[in-house]
Amino acid sequence: MEPPPDPSGTPIPGTSSPMLPTSRTGRAPRQFLAMGAAAGLTVPALVLRATGTQPVEWVAAIVFGVAVIGSAFLLAWAAEALQLDVSRGVSLAVVALIAVLPEYAVDFVFAYKAGKNPTEYAPLALANMTGGNRLLIGVGWTMVVFLAAWRMKRLAAARGYTGELDTETRLGRSHSIEIGFLAVATIYSLTLPLKRTLTLFDAVVLITLFIAYMIRISGAPAEEPELVGPAELLGALPPRRRHITLAVVLAFSAGVILVAAEPFADALVQTGTEFGISKFLLVQWLAPIASEAPELLVAGVFAWRLNVESGLGTLVSSKVNQWTLLVGSLPIVFAVSSASLHGLPLDSLQREELFLTAAQSAFAVAVLSNRSISVKEASWLGGLFLSQFVVGAALPEGARDVERVGVGIVYLVLAAVILWRQRAAIRPLARDAFRTPHHELIHAAPDAPDAPDADERP
Repeated sequence: MEPPPDPSGTPIPGTSSPMLPTSRTGRAPRQFLAMGAAAGLTVPALVLRATGTQPVEWVAAIVFGVAVIGSAFLLAWAAEALQLDVSRGVSLAVVALIAVLPEYAVDFVFAYKAGKNPTEYAPLALANMTGGNRLLIGVGWTMVVFLAAWRMKRLAAARGYTGELDTETRLGRSHSIEIGFLAVATIYSLTLPLKRTLTLFDAVVLITLFIAYMIRISGAPAEEPELVGPAELLGALPPRRRHITLAVVLAFSAGVILVAAEPFADALVQTGTEFGISKFLLVQWLAPIASEAPELLVAGVFAWRLNVESGLGTLVSSKVNQWTLLVGSLPIVFAVSSASLHGLPLDSLQREELFLTAAQSAFAVAVLSNRSISVKEASWLGGLFLSQFVVGAALPEGARDVERVGVGIVYLVLAAVILWRQRAAIRPLARDAFRTPHHELIHAAPDAPDAPDADERP
């Protein structure tokens, strides 16, 4: 993307440009206030657990859900500041991994309970996982592209620029690693709907893939990160104070999540029973919204400041984490709880949900096969995500499987079309993902010459 100049000749930043310069003057009090507010959200839940008080279920769901949200914000800010102390590639994975810890905690609660009561809880473990994965792409990726394009147009209008704007979001060659590993995980995930259980063999394959991903990115050189909000405040601390502060924040946040995850999960299930609301839908969408909110907010801030590569790159890395380590961990937690080697059971509904989630992932990988997303493609990502709710609401209860399978097939057909049209980008992407040395990837421009021309896009 080439940012257009304003009448004075000053370029307007594009979505592949560095963040807009800002002043720290007056920001510290707001950043302290934000951190204090996030920590304050955890207090009611800690008080309830410390005193043993048991409020009505819907109140407990709110209190413990809010605690998860507050802890997730603290985790996200601390994880961002960690980028100052580890390599670029590892920092991206660490940020993504820590940011989704609340998602892991809630999923592990359901997977562990499934070991004792598989009929009731096995579907809920997979519901939370599939909902979180689909939100990450359907809402997160779409939001970043839309927000950056809208912000760029506003800046152009404010500067009186009337020429053509390139609003396409591009990722640098270094992000080929995340895309490549996500592609491999997605290909394997398309086999999961064909099974009756999520097995320990699946766990070995997916966790091995995650370890390989971490090894591959561990050699990336360190770079100065672009920190925003409270993360900027934490990053400005002297190294020793920063290390101690980050350790305290991470430990506190993780502790709160461990304390709040189980009562939050239980309260969601009981609330659904009490009010006649589908427990499956509550767990699939409400719990992931709570756990993914901070990560989506951070990505949105990056997009607002036109540092879209950082925002979208973190979300892509989070998708890799969730689609490898999270999915692979569920059968292990189930096996430990059930004291057996049996896999996590998959009924017909869960197989359909897995198929839809894997198909969405395939479409997203196809879109990113040339390391860029246009506004049109982001519209497809968001529109297809919303379509499952529209179609599902229009169909009778007994025909919901048509919605899940039908939308999944549409995802796969579109993925095949895009991959065919962008087939010239596949080999360079695979080479960069698994073979190209890190120093070549890091110093390459986002719109490197091996990416296909925009005219080749669908």
